[in-house]
Amino acid sequence: MTSVLYDVPGPRAKARNAILGVVTVVLLLAALGFVLWRFAASGQFSAEKWSLFTYTRVWQMIGQATLATLAAFAAAAVGAIILGFALAIGRLSDHRWVRGPISAIVEFLRAVPVLVFMLLLYYGLPVIGIKMPSYWAVVIALIAYNGSVLSEVIRAGVESLPRGQQEAGYAIGLRKAGVMRLILLPQAIRSMMPVIIAQLVVTLKDTALGFIITYPELLYTAKLLGSNAVYGSPLIPSALIAGTIYVAMCLALSYSAYVLEKRLRSSPRVAADPLHHPVGDVTDTEIIAAQTHTGGGRR
Repeated sequence: MTSVLYDVPGPRAKARNAILGVVTVVLLLAALGFVLWRFAASGQFSAEKWSLFTYTRVWQMIGQATLATLAAFAAAAVGAIILGFALAIGRLSDHRWVRGPISAIVEFLRAVPVLVFMLLLYYGLPVIGIKMPSYWAVVIALIAYNGSVLSEVIRAGVESLPRGQQEAGYAIGLRKAGVMRLILLPQAIRSMMPVIIAQLVVTLKDTALGFIITYPELLYTAKLLGSNAVYGSPLIPSALIAGTIYVAMCLALSYSAYVLEKRLRSSPRVAADPLHHPVGDVTDTEIIAAQTHTGGGRR
């Protein structure tokens, strides 16, 4: 039996896949066991190294560092989305004098590493008499890089839509802005939502680079606590705690995105709105009906 994309595995293939799966799980468990054994053998689970985390003040520091991480991420995420939309619209412009410079800006921002941006903003600007706080150096660097990446995601989502939808909007008198706002962008955002959220998760993790420019975020605090020689330099315990918090924040962000995407898919308006027709071209009649349903748009 065959499907559209692949041949359905037979008995031998199923047995082989089951064996490979079991072997993979055993190897992963063995690797995890080896790491835990080395931690135990080197005293990483000893009471001396974990006693530092029995103090309320230490957890207050970790909580403040987590809030600092979330503050930088929130500002960077909003700014990156706004910049991404602006750059994507610029790259989709029909005017070459707009499209050319915007394309150059996007490629430049994507090419420069985030850490280099942070170092230039925090250590380079004081050379010319401009002093920038570490918070804004982190936020601006994350906005610049992730905004350029999101612009390409949004542009690809718009260009992947059937051309007939755009032509139908022009046929009923909509201008480029109206076609983009009412027809193309809503569909592109929904289809590219998983990629957008994945990039925001990268943004959240990249806030950890701020410790290099002394921004007091989670990794900076974990490194500070881990270098405390009085308690046996608990670097591994600090890293485990910080890593657990990072994983929890990323999982929370991913789950929020999943809930949002599920609500969008099950929304009665989305299901009935012809502007969000998943396949095929949208006809003039459908767009007119959708505009009537949503209140219409400027022609």
